[in-house]
Amino acid sequence: MFERSHRALYAAFDRFPSRKGAAIHIDRFARTLFDVFDGGALFVLGENHLPRHQRDGNVEIVRFVSDIDNFLERSMSFTAALARAVDELAPALEVAHFRDPWSGAAIALRPHDYACVYEVNALPSIELPVVFDAIAPRTLDKIRALERACCDAADVIITPSHTTAAYLDSPKVRVIPNGSDLDTPKPRPIDEQYLLYFGAPQAWQGIDTLLRAFARLADFTQLRLAIIGSHESRAWRSYERLAEKLNIADRIIWKFAMDEPELSAWRQHAYLSVAPLTDCPRNSVQGCAPLKIVESMGSGTAVVASDLAPVREVITHRENGWLVHPERPDELARALRILLDHPQLVRDLGVRARETILRDFTWNAALAALRHVYEQWSADVPSAASGRLARSPLGRRARRSPAAAGTAALRDSEEIEC
Repeated sequence: MFERSHRALYAAFDRFPSRKGAAIHIDRFARTLFDVFDGGALFVLGENHLPRHQRDGNVEIVRFVSDIDNFLERSMSFTAALARAVDELAPALEVAHFRDPWSGAAIALRPHDYACVYEVNALPSIELPVVFDAIAPRTLDKIRALERACCDAADVIITPSHTTAAYLDSPKVRVIPNGSDLDTPKPRPIDEQYLLYFGAPQAWQGIDTLLRAFARLADFTQLRLAIIGSHESRAWRSYERLAEKLNIADRIIWKFAMDEPELSAWRQHAYLSVAPLTDCPRNSVQGCAPLKIVESMGSGTAVVASDLAPVREVITHRENGWLVHPERPDELARALRILLDHPQLVRDLGVRARETILRDFTWNAALAALRHVYEQWSADVPSAASGRLARSPLGRRARRSPAAAGTAALRDSEEIEC
């Protein structure tokens, strides 16, 4: 699997690379981990067009590819494959960073003497019922137990949202907010004035609310709505059909899987960027930290977003953005209309948005905080007293094996179509 030993491992049940926010996180965080530990191993999901094994300097990448349709069966297969990789890597490992309980089952829930960092951006026990409405309560209970076990086993838990931190309610949690780079000027992608949504098509994104609000702006005949999907999928077809039903299909620009330089141009020249998140457990209880918001603000583009607790961590209404009640197309349309009628206000919001990012939400600041987490366990980082940072005396701790705590915990769950 991996061809050499490594001091650091980063594992994620996410496709990498991709244009999804998860892949952006993986790129930034894994690079920081591997910089501290002079390289490392990256274990992620792949696709048939990507190499299953890849070397990138002192970083070794293994991609797990499976044709299993059932989500839970696929996740269990991923856990088993990662467990085999950890068996090979464990003797040299000093830090293992994971983003999900499927990875945590193979990394943290086993006897180990490496440090475990659990990055909680999302919890399957909260998100899966939205995606798979047939999932059984008993299955969700087992997933919650797996998530709790990973939190208990981790040495530190990091999350980008104070809302998520409050939900996890653990002294191990450290909040490291999402970051953004400040965009450099780029040519305008189209001549028309446009509103922008970019991201994924999940129901909690509130795209249907945006489409219904945009339909209420029919008198702005030259205005366009640009929807830039992180990837193409069948999920977008339902929104295309809704646009046709609302008679706005000819005013929408659909784009997919843009490279960052091209997406950057669309962000910085949008009249407004819109993040119409729904008020659902995934956003309001678990918490979220949408990159679309901080990236738009980093472009100097004013953002209209749903008034939710995690959004208020970044946006203050009428100061550096505009907040509206979620899932109310009429209210969103009124807000857009006000801002379309007051371009100077929009410019001022965009300027203050960019100032907010520069002050509080740069990637440099986020990754410096993350680096500090990793350096606790790196023997290569000097200390003031001895010239070396003594590695934390973690000791080998008895954990349940991945089979007992992870895959087997789900194997007897009700059969569901995921």
